[in-house]
Amino acid sequence: MLAAMTVLTPVSPLVAQTTTGTDVPTTDTTTTQVADTEVTRRSSAPDAMTVTARLDRARIQLQPSTGATVHAFSRKALETIPGGDNAGLNSVLLQAPGVAQDSYGQIHVRGDHNEVQFRLDGVQLPEGLNVFGQTLMTRFADNLSLSTGALPVQYGFLQAAVVDITTKNGATNKGGNVSIYGGARDYFFPSAQYGGQHGRWDYFFTADYVHDRVGIENTTPSFNAPHDLSNQYHFLGHLRYTVDENTRISLIAGVSNAEYQLPNIGGQPMFGDDYSSLLPQAPGSGNLNERQKEITDFGILSLQKEIGAFSLQTSVFSRYSSLGYSPDPNMGDLAYMGISQHAERSVMSTGTQSDVTWRVRPDHTIRFGFQVFAERNITKADATVFNDADQQVSIHTGNGRTGDIYGLYVQDEWRPLHNVTVNYGLRFDGVGEYTNEHQLSPRINVVWRAWKGASLHAGYSRYFTPPPFEVVGGSDLQQFASTSAATDVSRSDTVKAERDHYFDAGIEQIILPGWRVSFDAYYKLAHNLIDEGQFGAPIILSGFNYRRGQVNGYEFSTSYDHGPLSLYGNFAWSRAIGKDITSAQFNFDSDDLKYISQHWIHLDHDQRWTASAGGSYTFFYRSGHPTRISATMVYGSGLRQDSDVPNGGVIPRYATFNMSLVQSFRDLFHSRFLRTTQLRLDVTNLFDHPYMLRSGTGVGVGAPQYGLRRTILTGISQSF
Repeated sequence: MLAAMTVLTPVSPLVAQTTTGTDVPTTDTTTTQVADTEVTRRSSAPDAMTVTARLDRARIQLQPSTGATVHAFSRKALETIPGGDNAGLNSVLLQAPGVAQDSYGQIHVRGDHNEVQFRLDGVQLPEGLNVFGQTLMTRFADNLSLSTGALPVQYGFLQAAVVDITTKNGATNKGGNVSIYGGARDYFFPSAQYGGQHGRWDYFFTADYVHDRVGIENTTPSFNAPHDLSNQYHFLGHLRYTVDENTRISLIAGVSNAEYQLPNIGGQPMFGDDYSSLLPQAPGSGNLNERQKEITDFGILSLQKEIGAFSLQTSVFSRYSSLGYSPDPNMGDLAYMGISQHAERSVMSTGTQSDVTWRVRPDHTIRFGFQVFAERNITKADATVFNDADQQVSIHTGNGRTGDIYGLYVQDEWRPLHNVTVNYGLRFDGVGEYTNEHQLSPRINVVWRAWKGASLHAGYSRYFTPPPFEVVGGSDLQQFASTSAATDVSRSDTVKAERDHYFDAGIEQIILPGWRVSFDAYYKLAHNLIDEGQFGAPIILSGFNYRRGQVNGYEFSTSYDHGPLSLYGNFAWSRAIGKDITSAQFNFDSDDLKYISQHWIHLDHDQRWTASAGGSYTFFYRSGHPTRISATMVYGSGLRQDSDVPNGGVIPRYATFNMSLVQSFRDLFHSRFLRTTQLRLDVTNLFDHPYMLRSGTGVGVGAPQYGLRRTILTGISQSF
């Protein structure tokens, strides 16, 4: 098994190739390349580097993606995308096929809403409350992969896609870097990172501060958004101790603190005809002062161990996530929405995850493991509303709930023939939170290397997705009866777990050295399909179910890498529909509920056509002063909006182009302490094309949002 890991395939500097997840994971290619490079450059500690590389390979083998579709981003690919390490993680993922962008920094993969799990070095992070916060920084990743399709049984809970980030560490990222990045719209983005190794210890940390006026998408097509200041602080750190050649302990910790102003929409009518006299101090809708604060803290402690034919990694982790919304202090929210509320939510998640690989024979590898999350959700709000006598009254609501989700699995990776790999297994999942449910889920994937350079795959997965824990309890509805915040519908059934049958098949072919093409098709049949929407002024997403759901589509991807030139292109078609809303009904209009109960509708995040493309060329790439120019494109046919039926319309299509110019200088200052100096110029939305992400209408859609207009940013970074 380890011998196969030394066979390296070319990785595109802009975007790594799509692969069908055979027994050699794409992410390991990047890791191995990094390790080999560092051994050559720093031969003073070859033994430590060899142990690090071997343990990294063993960790990746704990969670193969046999049969899944994997889109890998090497470290070079992350640096090449416009913005480089300064780009948000979601901006990077938009370069993969089948990924559609939405407001608040959300992405939709293969027609699902936010069902994307994030893993750090193979350990899954529990869900948090962050909507438009960016807890995980691109510069913390040594490489990352996005896995979709019929996933093997080790992946549970959130299964639209798995983003697995291999973090930087002090063994392969020695030294430091400081940078300053900024430009238009008060954008100011200083950052620092440093890594090193001392004996058996190695460490790496990175921190940054973001100040800008583009924290949330503009609610108007204007060049600058009104009332859109944001301040964000991030820290991520990695500490490891190598006990011996077979044992390693690691700690990953992160902190994110972000404050946002919510953009305004001018010219809006008040909630009631007489509210102007009842609230004479209320500002115009274009002058509201609404704010939101988000905090996320997490820690992961892991033990990795090799024992003969067994490999294991066991981890304990904890994540705290909170969100606080502050309404306009002059009762502007009450004037325009009939309710003004200070709202707070928090989720504390603690759990453990263990994964074990047993290499029984060369043709059989058994894997098994489990995950358990214990969660505590607290919700409270102090609201001001009008009663039937047009008097202001205060209503306090709050509740706390403790629950758990769990899953365990076993699978066998079997090679009945030298060119055929079968991965089959069972997974058992359960949830005990707002709902108590469980399911036994079989899964199977087959990969056939039919001829030279070709890989065909097909798979079936049974999925069980617990509902998001941070949902609104129906008991609060009665307190708002006969007030300006009363709902049209009083029913509030519990959000239930989603259960899916998922089918996937595809082919990947190497046309020429460095040129790959792939095609993939998928179909999901869902019961109690989970969707999410924003209801009210706070940017808080709440879950609900469609009794039936269908998602299907296909993807085409190609990439080429040769010398200084790299090119890639992705094209995807998708359809996502649902019928009959069966939970959290109070959030919806009664006429919409009646129509949806009898008719299939498009999901609000259904985008029929999605495409991305990019290229880069490096001048003087063999010299110490390379010049790299790169460009990317993102196309969307538009998410949904209301017409004469819910979600019956389509937002206008758009295409945006971004470019980047990076000049590097090695040893510019002729100092033994200063290494590479880098200057960069990035332009987002090069042709300043105004485009809409959301119109403000649709099932579970809040305010309108527009994409970022042309933004020019520059930066300088210095390695040492």
